[in-house]
Amino acid sequence: MRKDPEQTPPSGRRKTAAAKPAAGRRHSEAGKPRVALVLQGGGALGAYQAGVYQALHENGLTPDWVVGTSIGAINAALIAGNPRETRIARLREFWETVAHPDLFDLRQVPDNLRPLATRMTTLDTFVRGAPGFFRPRPLNPFALGLPVPPEEASFYSTAELQDTLARLVDFDYLNGDSGIRMTVSAVKVTCGTLVKFDSASRPIGPEHVMASGALPPGFAPVRVDGELYWDGGLYSNTPMEAVLNDEPRMNTLCMMVDLWHADGPEPRTLEEVQTREKDVTFASRSQRHIDAYLKQYQLRRAAHALYKRLPPAMLTAADRKMMAELGADTTIHIVRLAYAGRDWNMASKDANFARGSVLWRWEQGYQDGLRGIEVSHGCPFEESDAGIVVHELPTGETYVKPSKATERSS
Repeated sequence: MRKDPEQTPPSGRRKTAAAKPAAGRRHSEAGKPRVALVLQGGGALGAYQAGVYQALHENGLTPDWVVGTSIGAINAALIAGNPRETRIARLREFWETVAHPDLFDLRQVPDNLRPLATRMTTLDTFVRGAPGFFRPRPLNPFALGLPVPPEEASFYSTAELQDTLARLVDFDYLNGDSGIRMTVSAVKVTCGTLVKFDSASRPIGPEHVMASGALPPGFAPVRVDGELYWDGGLYSNTPMEAVLNDEPRMNTLCMMVDLWHADGPEPRTLEEVQTREKDVTFASRSQRHIDAYLKQYQLRRAAHALYKRLPPAMLTAADRKMMAELGADTTIHIVRLAYAGRDWNMASKDANFARGSVLWRWEQGYQDGLRGIEVSHGCPFEESDAGIVVHELPTGETYVKPSKATERSS
């Protein structure tokens, strides 16, 4: 098993049985399923995604394709925009840069003070921003309701993020033949259309990543090729449809990382209402896309069966080509990895960049990533008419319980 020299798992971690190592590449090796990693938007919750990638990375399950929105787009750029040997280090550097020091040493305070410490750190993010990511705009006319240039229509400036991306992401490598394919999504401000920027069809730069994470009114739209774009999560926070609609179709193992919960308890307080609203707004709509894919898959199979019933003499070259495309029996296995932290029902959990919280989420992502790899080992890719299969992680204990030194879910 190949392992990055700069990254050794902490003591107590147990690895899964490793698949064969796979270097970053545009297409999966012949006969092997493509591996796709799909990353939601979710601000500070995105540290969980970094932990998931670390588990895949250390077990030779390097993705061929990474698809992201918002913070998922930033993590995707850090993964696809660096050679294998530096990816974990770049991810760590980004999350260490944007994290805030904890107000207290959480190992030394009782449980009932931990939410207060986290709220104070989150308030500091609202007041001062996150280093290397975003800062408040001083003397901001926009905050007073006055008109400003569209690129400044926000409460915070993300100029520091542009510098961070330039420092931590090698865009020449990302756009080169040896890199991982990357797709990020953003919404065109003037018409509300979702646009996908894909390195397989065009060069990707920092502006595409920043556009994917420009969530209003906190962040201003980003201009790309003359058009203004906002965060792709406004339209679809889980960019699963990019994988489902990709052509030509091929066997795919998709690791889908969810940061929000569609299901939750009945809210009783203002904060619980705001938390539930945010979860519902940004939770995965993947089931809708999966249902649509299955209907289309069944129609394709029916059309192929009708073509086969025609006499060969009636088939043109175009018909035979269409038959080959319709008759391709491919399967997409989706392994869903869901962030389990409830963050004390804080509506601002996506702005909680407290270092302890970041470390806790990373660790949970790592543990769930290991469990996801175990699930993926049981995904068959022989001929079938299933089309798509969704796998949830089994319930139960992860390999290592979260340390009391960091935030715990409640």
